[in-house]
Amino acid sequence: MPIHTPPIAVFDLDGTLADTAGDLVGTLNVILEREDLAPLPVEQARDMIGAGARALIERGFHAAGKELTPDHLDGLYQQFMIHYGENICVKTQLFPGVLGALDRLEEAGFILAVCTNKVEEHSVKLLDELGIGHRFAANCGRDTFPYFKPDPRHLTLTIERAGGHPGRAVMVGDSRTDIVTAQNARIPVIAVPFGYTEVPVQELGPDLVIEHFDELFAAVHNVMKPIAA
Repeated sequence: MPIHTPPIAVFDLDGTLADTAGDLVGTLNVILEREDLAPLPVEQARDMIGAGARALIERGFHAAGKELTPDHLDGLYQQFMIHYGENICVKTQLFPGVLGALDRLEEAGFILAVCTNKVEEHSVKLLDELGIGHRFAANCGRDTFPYFKPDPRHLTLTIERAGGHPGRAVMVGDSRTDIVTAQNARIPVIAVPFGYTEVPVQELGPDLVIEHFDELFAAVHNVMKPIAA
C-alpha cells in the first residue's frame, strides 16, 4: 500500500451512528395501518431493523400474522421508500458521543466513510439533515455497488472510493451483518451494543465492543495499533 495512505474508519449508519428506529418503525406502522393491521411499538420492532426495508416490512407483517406475496411486497416497498424519504429525520438522532468521536478521528488524520444497507439517497439525505454528511469522504449504500453487506466488497469498495486502503481500515457497526462483512474483508471491527441486533454483539466475535462513543478512539487505536499510533 502507499506509505502515506491515511487510516480510515468506516461506519454503519442505522443503529451505529444514529438511532433511526423511531422513523423506520414509524414508516412501517404507516404501511401496516394502510393494510388495516395494528401498529407495532418501537421497542418491539427495533430488532426487525438492520436487513433493509423489504425485510422490515416482511418482519412487520409476520408479527401481525399476515403473509405477503412478492408483488404485494414490491408495492409496499415503494410506498415505504417514498414515505420514509419524506420523514427521514423526524425522530432520528445521533447516538451520544458521535460528534466528539468523529472529531478525534479527524484530528488524528483518519478518513471517515459510511457503508450502510440503506439506499444511498436516503443515507446521504439523513446524514445531511443530521449535519454530518460533509464529514464523510464516501457514503455508500445498498445500491451504490453491485454488492452490499454482508458481501465484503461493499466495504472494500467503500474504502477505495473514500481514498483509503483496507490494510489501514477499521469498521464500526452494530450487527452480525457488519461484523461478518468486516471479518470477511479481513478488517478489524468494533461493535456497539445499543443498535439493532437479535443476538448480543458480544456473542458475534467483533474485535472489541464499546459501550459509548467516548471509548471509540482508544478502541480504534487498540485494534489498529501498528498503523494508528
